[in-house]
Amino acid sequence: MRFVDQVKINVKAGDGGRGCLSFRREKFIPRGGPDGGDGGNGGDVYLHTDSSLTTLLDFRYNAHYKAANGMHGMGKNMHGKAGDALTIHVPPGTLVYDAETDELLVDLVEPGETYKLLNGGQGGRGNARFATSTNRAPRHTQPGTPGETLTLRLELKLLADVGLVGMPNAGKSTLIRAVSAARPKVADYPFTTLVPNLGVVRYGGFKSFVMADIPGLIEGASDGQGLGTRFLRHVERTDFFLHLVDLTSAPEDDYLHHFDIINAELERHDATLAGKPQLVVLTKNDVTDVRERAEIARPLFEERGYDVFIISAISGDGIKELIEEVGSRLDAQREANADDGTTD
Repeated sequence: MRFVDQVKINVKAGDGGRGCLSFRREKFIPRGGPDGGDGGNGGDVYLHTDSSLTTLLDFRYNAHYKAANGMHGMGKNMHGKAGDALTIHVPPGTLVYDAETDELLVDLVEPGETYKLLNGGQGGRGNARFATSTNRAPRHTQPGTPGETLTLRLELKLLADVGLVGMPNAGKSTLIRAVSAARPKVADYPFTTLVPNLGVVRYGGFKSFVMADIPGLIEGASDGQGLGTRFLRHVERTDFFLHLVDLTSAPEDDYLHHFDIINAELERHDATLAGKPQLVVLTKNDVTDVRERAEIARPLFEERGYDVFIISAISGDGIKELIEEVGSRLDAQREANADDGTTD
């Protein structure tokens, strides 16, 4: 499945039906009077978050959406049927913008959330509505009003509890494959991951959390270098980061070099990201050279106040301890949010 996180679509509510011009014509009733019914209202348009969706791919192939029009009024005072409403399903985490003004209309975060986007047109009144004591045979009706229309820009920000960040080829895809059912591409060259991947990680029996594998960042990413800002926004909703560091590519005299580059890019993109908690994960511990470097690098990170885990996603070394720590932190955060009456 292709991952699509930005699309532009045209949406229109249904038009109201036209009022009817009609007069009652029955045997032995020479002056039956007006009996034109009203037109039906046009269908409204709703947005609904569907937790089974994780991409905006469907909108790439269908960019036009229109609710049903109201039916026209008929004789014998029969009103037209209202047009059926249109419900557009989007994945949780979708931001909806007016494409012309760039105004944020709604941020749809919670699964099952429904938002009324557009109102359908009003049905026109038939001539029976205009009968008075002085105008017993009105020939005036109203057309239905048009439904509202908008050009929207949909932008998806993934909803995940934990975000994996780090330089290209730091081992993010290998880790998420090791702890979840996600199957991103893994290879021994940079930028093998070109789209974000979500994986559900089980821990503590029946509990779970969502982990997001964000494509590798490089220096200048906040200015559009590499994969640029296209995927930086996907880490904005995460509770905290697992910052993966590949010591095989780090300069021997500066093991914090790549770590500092990524943090600087996160802060430049959004200052709040720099304040989110991080666990430092030194990867590829199955390599002899890494094990030697890790003993030197670990105290450097700990001096800055970071908890450090040394893992190998290939051999499984350190994976269990890392997941238990992540789960413990998420449990504590959820309990704190429950006590405050807030949600994640």
